[in-house]
Amino acid sequence: MKLHSQILGEGQPFIILHGFLGMSDNWKTLGNKFSEAGFQVHLVDQRNHGRSFHDDEFSYEDLSNDLKTYCSDHQLKDIILLGHSMGGKTAMLFATEYPELVSKLLVADISPRFYPIHHDAILEGLSSLDFQQIKSRGAADEQLSRYVQEPGTRMFLLKNLYWIEKGQLALRINLEVLKENVSEVGEALPIHSKFEKPTLFLRGDKSEYVMPTDEKLIKQHFPLAEIETISNAGHWLHAENPTDFYDTVIKFTSLI
Repeated sequence: MKLHSQILGEGQPFIILHGFLGMSDNWKTLGNKFSEAGFQVHLVDQRNHGRSFHDDEFSYEDLSNDLKTYCSDHQLKDIILLGHSMGGKTAMLFATEYPELVSKLLVADISPRFYPIHHDAILEGLSSLDFQQIKSRGAADEQLSRYVQEPGTRMFLLKNLYWIEKGQLALRINLEVLKENVSEVGEALPIHSKFEKPTLFLRGDKSEYVMPTDEKLIKQHFPLAEIETISNAGHWLHAENPTDFYDTVIKFTSLI
């Protein structure tokens, strides 16, 4: 089973992995900018997300193996690998398992530590969407607002909506499997995993996903890691401050 991706531009391979309940489309604008900077950008949908395949198995080991297969299929090496949130955890594990394929690693607003489950309201809200009754995006937004108050978060989640056929909406994500395996999303990086090449952790200044107390753990796994803070940004730092995010990434990726 192969991962779906959007491939933009030519040059050194630059793989971008979205977060939990996201998809490659979330990165299209920045992906185009990175491709214009001279990279071949691969916007990848991870399993059970976007247009990629659905499967009952869902763990970071599965996601890392999927990416290894993708790299083999596309004959990719000397990769720049960027992951956000859940995608950052996948990227961390992949880089430690296949360091020979990765030249630089970038991790957006997640650390290697364990995170407790905190998506309950979101998953409950998505589960409440009855597409026998809901026939428009507006109606879906209204229903989801009973569980998720923040409009920006709802807009992000509702990007998963698509028309199966005229008049029939559905979700692209494999919601049941993601609900069953949501505890996997918070799993810590295995204790002895290590990647000893250039690594950049980016955190939003309004986010609590990467805290000062995480720095010691980050350096244990990634001895060459740098940590940069993106101002005026929370967990979705690439969407909330795309200019500073882009500039910081380009500076890091352009270093010899």
